[in-house]
Amino acid sequence: MKQALIVIDIQNDYFDGGKMALYHAKEMLKQSNQLITYAHEHDYPIYIIQHVGSEKSSFFVPETEGVKLHPKLNISNSASVIQKHYPNSFRETTLHQELEQEGVNELIVCGAMTHMCIDTTVRAGFDLGYSITLISDACATKDIVFEKYKVAAMEVQASYLGALKDVFCKVCKTADILEN
Repeated sequence: MKQALIVIDIQNDYFDGGKMALYHAKEMLKQSNQLITYAHEHDYPIYIIQHVGSEKSSFFVPETEGVKLHPKLNISNSASVIQKHYPNSFRETTLHQELEQEGVNELIVCGAMTHMCIDTTVRAGFDLGYSITLISDACATKDIVFEKYKVAAMEVQASYLGALKDVFCKVCKTADILEN
């Protein structure tokens, strides 16, 4: 099996001062950088996914600081940066084709937001036949509201990771990957 690292939407708007600051964004960045270093050391292809919204979007607006990849994200020279316009990193992008060309069939996934682009990409990747490992401490989310109910970010995180594990992916921590 050949692995690749998929790093999703670690962009300025998800950090303090951004338009959609996430809970534990700094931890997500720290753990993702460790995964990037690990992938680079093991010659895994690295794909950095960058969401670009429209002029009408509430965040990740083109030509703004918020849409840019976080300046402390360790983007190696060998990483491919792929822009997307939908929560699914495979939809209308070259990601699937590039993974196929590399012979990749196993994905390590991290980034943001757990309840949106991570969830959608993991499910789509599963449908495309990839074996997926999702790194829980290298993902971030935020509080969400449904009707009159506010769901705390940690509950959102636990709910989505719990729903994805075992069927759509394996869920583990960064340390579990680094120990291999």
